[in-house]
Amino acid sequence: AAESTEATGVTGFDSDGFSVGTGGGYNNSSGTYVGWQWLAGNSTASNSNGSITSTVSVNQTAGFSIVSYTGTGSNATVGHGLGAVPKWIVVKGRSTSGKEWVNYHYSLGNSNVVWWNQTLAKDSSSNFQSTDPTSTVFSIGTGGDVNTSGVTYIAYAWCEKPGFSKFDSYEGNVSNDGIFIELGFKPSFFMAKNIDATGAWLMFDSAREPFNLMDLPLEADDTKAEAASGGRELDFLSNGVKLRGNSSYLNSAHTFIYMAFAENPFAGTTPATAR
Repeated sequence: AAESTEATGVTGFDSDGFSVGTGGGYNNSSGTYVGWQWLAGNSTASNSNGSITSTVSVNQTAGFSIVSYTGTGSNATVGHGLGAVPKWIVVKGRSTSGKEWVNYHYSLGNSNVVWWNQTLAKDSSSNFQSTDPTSTVFSIGTGGDVNTSGVTYIAYAWCEKPGFSKFDSYEGNVSNDGIFIELGFKPSFFMAKNIDATGAWLMFDSAREPFNLMDLPLEADDTKAEAASGGRELDFLSNGVKLRGNSSYLNSAHTFIYMAFAENPFAGTTPATAR
């Protein structure tokens, strides 16, 4: 769907948190909720590095950028402001319905995409012009999900910061004694997706599950509540993630992409503590 006003949803971004109204998706009296936040620049600036002038809010220290732009319908480049090459970019059409959540991930290569709102495997696409992003811009093709003329888009872009964030891939081993994914930090948030076959976007975080074993993922592509996952389990360790199940969604004989963020950003210099 296109963006719309929800007067009873998130009603404010505050210096110490955020405010919500009475909307059911945010504040049912009987519901428990989780929220994930990334701090961008606290302000916006015009960026003319690309052929399309964008408006950006950037936190280069954290490696996170929010980018707003208007499509032209022709091959183009868009400035992101990170000052480093992004490894993960998500684009969503704002001003009209029917636009997917398109994901670029460097492990996919520049000619494939996946969608946050779908469980499909990777698919070949020219949405990003089969061109790698640079430290200043990312490229967009003529596909409607990223570049319809006159449609406004929002993009979220991350570059990797040692000790704080990691964006990579792993190969599953179809075992309850799953692989260890070294991150270099103790994670607070971990999301993974099977790119070779149909599978959900599984999200784990330390706010909902402060102790191992972690087995209550949420699915970014679905409205269902968290539930015991049946083979979709893992541990958060002091320096990475250990898979503990053999679900096709998390640890089949396929390739998976992931994003992970640290509980405390140690910048790779201070030993992390175990859970």
